[in-house]
Amino acid sequence: MDILMAVLGHIVDIQRQSYQTNSVVSLSKAAKLMNAVTYNADSTLLLVEINLCKAYLQSALRCRDSDSDSIYCLANAYLAILYYTTGQYQTAIDHCTLVMRSQDHSQCSSHVVQGELLPKIDDDIDSSLGLAVFYQYVLSAALNQQQQRQYVSVFTTECFVYYLHIKLLSVTKCPVVTETSSSELFQRYVKCTTEMHQLFIGDILVFMLLSYSLDHDICSEPEIEKHRRLVIPGTELDTTELAELLQKSAIEQLTKCRQLEAQQFGSVAAIVTTDYEAMYAYKRGDHQRCLLLSTQNVHTLLNAGSHTCVVICEVFNQLLDDDIVSLTALMLIVNAESRLYIVYSLTTQMVLSLYLMTQCQLKLRHSVTSLAQTLHYIKLAQRRTPVDRTLDQLIMRLAWRKIVTNLKLNLNKL
Repeated sequence: MDILMAVLGHIVDIQRQSYQTNSVVSLSKAAKLMNAVTYNADSTLLLVEINLCKAYLQSALRCRDSDSDSIYCLANAYLAILYYTTGQYQTAIDHCTLVMRSQDHSQCSSHVVQGELLPKIDDDIDSSLGLAVFYQYVLSAALNQQQQRQYVSVFTTECFVYYLHIKLLSVTKCPVVTETSSSELFQRYVKCTTEMHQLFIGDILVFMLLSYSLDHDICSEPEIEKHRRLVIPGTELDTTELAELLQKSAIEQLTKCRQLEAQQFGSVAAIVTTDYEAMYAYKRGDHQRCLLLSTQNVHTLLNAGSHTCVVICEVFNQLLDDDIVSLTALMLIVNAESRLYIVYSLTTQMVLSLYLMTQCQLKLRHSVTSLAQTLHYIKLAQRRTPVDRTLDQLIMRLAWRKIVTNLKLNLNKL
């Protein structure tokens, strides 16, 4: 995760300070990344950064150290905020619930929710932060002294979680997903605020703004039957979504590379820019999208004089099916026996597009006419491909065999 954070352009101090616990280190890295994330950018890279933040926070939850109570609450609070940002409201509610179920909040004042780390949540939070800063300015001016400025753009973890939970209920508008009604939750929020030993100015402001906006709605809301449900484990570390986003981001970067190649070398060789997109669509099971892109690429490349190559190495195996992986592995074995130490194989955009086109047509059960047209394309490509391009010839023979076998099976059924 540290390497990925550095690749994203964020400096990470790999050498941990001796006075910092493991959970504090993970939490500080998450906070550093949250502070650097540009939340108004809608892109895969943004989601990668957000999920990396989640991974650091989950890593902090997995640590067992003397400061676990405050770290536990703050990490779950930040996770709830990030899941709220990405629209995963039920998971955000689950993390809020984990904080509210914590038995001991005595140490939570040592770690607070920092306002500058928060994405856009709502106008109440923005107003509270702005008023808190203005309050500090007026206070300093009124006292007319250079006193040490207090850090005011913060919220108490427990109070902030109650606020966020209530906001989540208003967003989801689905009482079945929670075990408390909004009115009961608001009463617990009031109790938490009045019993808190230390409140920040931000806590008071956001509470007053929420109380004003919900004054009538909360009081008139009917009681809702409680529903029990299993809350997610707070220490679960699941990087599946992060891995998928990294793969999507890589495809976007490879596609940009193709576009640059087409701009600079399009006059020398035929270059299509959506071959990696087609491979990614095939991997995700979006065969209709893959077929559309591959068909367009075949029509563009079929009569081209020269073609651009696609490097097939181990890292791209995750985008290919077992048959192609087996063929490339066979080629690597042959090259090794021939003392040609090559760690990758090459095929052309044309051949790869034909194979993807074939596979998608078979999976989508296209008509005999459509498959026959693809056979015609394969035959034309075979004639124009040099015989010494072994992998290209093998891939086209494989595609040919798949279509012919399918046609024979259909004829036998008739």
